[in-house]
Amino acid sequence: MSALKRLTEIFKSAKTIDFDDTTKIVLMSDCHRGDGSWADDLARNENVYYSALNYYYKNDYTYIELGDGDELWENNDFSVITEAHNDTFMLLQKFYKQKRLYMIYGNHDMVKKNRSFVKKELCCFFDEHLKKCFPLFNQMVPYESLVLRHSRTGNKVFLIHGHQVDFLNDRLWKFARFLVRHLWRHLESLGFNDPTSAAKNNNKKSSVESILTAWAQKEKQMLIAGHTHRPVFPNTGEPLYFNDGSCVHPRCITAVEIVEGRISLVKWCIRSTQDSLLSVRKIVLAGPEKIEDFFSAIDNSNDIY
Repeated sequence: MSALKRLTEIFKSAKTIDFDDTTKIVLMSDCHRGDGSWADDLARNENVYYSALNYYYKNDYTYIELGDGDELWENNDFSVITEAHNDTFMLLQKFYKQKRLYMIYGNHDMVKKNRSFVKKELCCFFDEHLKKCFPLFNQMVPYESLVLRHSRTGNKVFLIHGHQVDFLNDRLWKFARFLVRHLWRHLESLGFNDPTSAAKNNNKKSSVESILTAWAQKEKQMLIAGHTHRPVFPNTGEPLYFNDGSCVHPRCITAVEIVEGRISLVKWCIRSTQDSLLSVRKIVLAGPEKIEDFFSAIDNSNDIY
């Protein structure tokens, strides 16, 4: 099956979530929450990520994670991740209790599509200090993809991690996981880049992006993905492929916001105030632009020809 056809089938079978001009949504991906060790990619941005997440919770956003939220290739024990990022999971639980949390699985947390894993690991949290199990995401259902549908215009936004067009990280993900867990994790500490990673291999990154862009252009649909870690925000009239980047950039995290029917690309980072104090700031990188305008531009370009 071709990659484009596979994307179309996933799109058609995706769960649909309706939204309107009062809805506030934030999309993040590739958090790669780890075990808190030197290999935990989120560790250096943990305070920035938590601050951003707390802002979105307090301001009534729905949080949608577009895959690779947890680093389950390098780590085979989910409990070490929840223990290392206890505060984050307690905050995510607050989103979940208010029905403002959706999780899409990526290649690095593909095991979340396994119901037995979800029931065992995501439904409850074991507190090592209290030696007691607490509810976490009871009855959570991680998805392969989601579709956001605007209630007034009917325009659809396809949400996916993006690894589905990367053969090694999709069909051969268990083999890729073996390489990462037993080989590349250790070699990276010596300065070698993992060739299985679209985020660290420019050729693989470009290949993934070209396929996702081609699908968005062919289907005339808006597609938002992660996986490559490279933020993308097209101009109106261009193929509607967006990417929210990642939470493991060297000095910041990036996200896509949808607020009042408008879409923006933002980054969160640490900046110094005039009093020489450090604070976490949100900076708008692109937008906000009306989602409706993106679709109108595509329709108009078709009319020309």
